[in-house]
Amino acid sequence: MQPFTERQIEIMEAATQRIDAHGIQTLTIKNLAADLGLSEPALYRHFENKNAILLGLLNYFSAEMVARLADVRSLSYGSSAEELRAVFDSQLRAFTAKPSVVSVIFAENIFHYDKRLSAKVADIMDVMQGHVTDNIKTGQAAGEYSKLLSPATLTTIVVGSMRLAVLKWKVSGNRANLVKDGRTVLDGVLKMLSTNN
Repeated sequence: MQPFTERQIEIMEAATQRIDAHGIQTLTIKNLAADLGLSEPALYRHFENKNAILLGLLNYFSAEMVARLADVRSLSYGSSAEELRAVFDSQLRAFTAKPSVVSVIFAENIFHYDKRLSAKVADIMDVMQGHVTDNIKTGQAAGEYSKLLSPATLTTIVVGSMRLAVLKWKVSGNRANLVKDGRTVLDGVLKMLSTNN
């Protein structure tokens, strides 16, 4: 991924603030230029269109997520469940710090006309699914998780449950405590997975 200029980061941050304050549907070049006190042609010198800004945001978040989750997974944990909790705590805290990222990732229905945006959202989801699948395989091999279902099926259950928790938080206007609610959901799922019931 190509590094961003300071001005591009400033534009992406302004886009983030606009999405947080007014929703993704209000993100236009005209509105963003006004927010930044720039002319529209000046903004076009940094990004070719609105979707390029959104792609930049997704790339920026994706690079941060990959590095952050690698750090989380490099630590030692007492069990696979502890590691999975740490992975999701990290992700939920990142979403809480930047709710606009959730708005962009969950806007995939408006991206189906832009293959680059759809592919980047899929990449972000694949990174998380890969971490969860690895964790489940390790937990099953260690006898911590049930082997009644395949790692792929369990990954879908875990990621789907967490995605629903994030969606409920988003729909609530980010008023709920995402980290606490996410932990509650994950703890319930881990109880179903555990062989120590």
